[in-house]
Amino acid sequence: MDKEKTVRRSGSARRRTSVKNKPSENKGRRPAKAPSMKLLDIRIIGGAVLVVALIVILVLVFRGCGVSHKTPEGVVRALVESYGSGSERKIRDCYGVKKADDDLQNEITATIEYFKAHDPEKIEISDCNIIYEDGDYTYVYIVYGFNLKNGETYPCISTYMTQKKDGKYYVLAPSEITDELSTQAAEKYASFMQTDAYKDYVTAYETFTKKNPGYEEKFAAELN
Repeated sequence: MDKEKTVRRSGSARRRTSVKNKPSENKGRRPAKAPSMKLLDIRIIGGAVLVVALIVILVLVFRGCGVSHKTPEGVVRALVESYGSGSERKIRDCYGVKKADDDLQNEITATIEYFKAHDPEKIEISDCNIIYEDGDYTYVYIVYGFNLKNGETYPCISTYMTQKKDGKYYVLAPSEITDELSTQAAEKYASFMQTDAYKDYVTAYETFTKKNPGYEEKFAAELN
């Protein structure tokens, strides 16, 4: 940098000498200043930081927009979260369809309304696991709660049948569940009711209803 300043000072001195020799041609003109190298470095670094920041933001945005189909538990979690946010696009993605048939659309609409009717501040998933697997089919349970404005949590449990297709897991729509799958699921669920996971849910549910008598009746009336 010292050498550079020396060069610029020498050049300016020569231009000033030139001005004295030819005042009529250079009157009012100022010698052009070379941009500071330090300023250029700051601009370059600042631009690079901005580009990196934009890339990170875009990665996070696109990652957040998708639904995980890597595991049966992952897609079931995504489904419940999507019901909570009311995103029908993501819900359909969990089912692996772009357009829902009448049965599926009725279920989607009713479930979204059910979630909204609780008017929760947050939906918290506490447990999600597999009840049984059979080939490409996996029966999954999920325990979650509606964090209400009064500070209480209304516990819920749901089960979903998933199927692996082309390496990805999707939730089966009602029309895709055969009588055989339904019968098998009912048998497995009866066994699941003997597990600690189910008993913990029952304990939490009974505790809530004792502390909040009449909540379900009031909720059902508002839903209707």
